Amino acid sequence: MTDDIKKGLLGIVVDETTISQVMPDINSLTYRGYAVQDLCENCTFEEVAYLILNKELPNKNQHKKFKKDLEKNRSITTNLRKIIKLMPKKAHPMDVARTAVSAMGLEDKETSNNSPSANIRKAIRIFSKTPTAIAAFFRARRGKNIIPPKKGLGFSENFFYMCFGKVPSKEIVKAFDVSLILYAEHSFNVSTFTARTITSSLSDMHSAITGAIGSLKGPLHGGANEEVMNMMNKIQNPENALKWINNALDKKEVVMGFGHRVYKKGDSRVPTMEKYFKKVSKIKNDKKLHKIYDTVKGVMIERKDIHPNVDYPTGPTYHLMGFETDFFTPIFVMSRITGWAAHIMEQHTENKLIRPLSKYKGKDHRKVMPLNQR
Repeated sequence: MTDDIKKGLLGIVVDETTISQVMPDINSLTYRGYAVQDLCENCTFEEVAYLILNKELPNKNQHKKFKKDLEKNRSITTNLRKIIKLMPKKAHPMDVARTAVSAMGLEDKETSNNSPSANIRKAIRIFSKTPTAIAAFFRARRGKNIIPPKKGLGFSENFFYMCFGKVPSKEIVKAFDVSLILYAEHSFNVSTFTARTITSSLSDMHSAITGAIGSLKGPLHGGANEEVMNMMNKIQNPENALKWINNALDKKEVVMGFGHRVYKKGDSRVPTMEKYFKKVSKIKNDKKLHKIYDTVKGVMIERKDIHPNVDYPTGPTYHLMGFETDFFTPIFVMSRITGWAAHIMEQHTENKLIRPLSKYKGKDHRKVMPLNQR
C-alpha cells in the first residue's frame, strides 16, 4: 500500500466515460462529443437531455416521442403532494427535492429493477416528476395552491407555469433552457461520483439520485449559486461592490462563484451563461446586479487571477427570473438528473464496487481494560 495520499481524489482517474469530457487545457466541455456552446445555441434542453440519456441527438420523430413521454410522466401522486404540503415551510427546498425523489422510489413499481430498459424508464419518470415536486413546494411554501403540469408546454415553459401560473417571454425561457443545458452534466464531479459509488453496490437509481442530491446541496458544489446571490444581496448596490470585494479579499474570505477544481483558466460554461444573464438583465431593466457582477468579477481576476465558475452568472439570472434564492440549487437538480441517470446506467454496464483504501493514523494496537480499571 502506497503512502501517497490524494486528498479529495485530486488528479486520480478512477474510470472511463462516454458521457462528457472536460478539457481544461482548451477550456472546453462536450456532451457526447458536442460542444456545450453549440448545444446551447442550436438545441432545446429536451434535445440535450435526450442526447445525454440516449447517446445521440434525436431526430424529429424521436424528439416528438421523448417530449410526449416526459409530458405523460410529469404528474406526481396525491400522496406525494400531501407529503410536500406537510413539509415545514422553513425546510430547504433541496431537502424537499431529496425527500421527493426518495418517496418516488417507494411508489415506483420498477425501483429494484436495474435492467437497462427499466433504468431508462425510471430516469424519464424521475426527470419528469422532480420539477413538479419542486414547483409544488415553491407554491405550498407561499401558501398558494399547487398548479399541476400543463399539456403542450416544453420542459422550461411548464416549470415556469407550475411556479408562477404563467409562461414568460421566449427570451426568458431560452435563457432558462441554456442554464439547464449548462448544468446538465460535468463528468466525475462530487455528486456524480456519489451516484456512481452508490450504484456500484448495485443499489437502485432512486437511491443513487437521492444521494447525489444530498451531495449537490453543499456550498462547495451546487449550493454555490445560492451563495453568489447571498453575496450580491449583502453588497446591495453597485457603489458598494468595489469596497466590499476588496475587504473580503483583505480578510481572506472565500468568495463563492469563483474558481474550479478542474478549470484553471476559467469555466468553459461561463461565457455562454454570462451572455444570457446580460440578456435577462436587460429585459428585466436591471440597474444593479449586472454592475455588481462586473465589479466583483474584475477585482477577483485582477487581484487573485481567479475566474468565475458557472454558478456566478446563474445565481443572479435565476433571481431576475423571480425564483427565490434557496430554489436555485433544486433547479440545478432538475437539470443534472439527466447526467446522473446517464452515469448510473453507464456504471451498471461495466460495474465494479467502488471501495478505496485509507491510511490509518489513529492509536496503536492496545488492550481493552475492564470497566472498573479504566
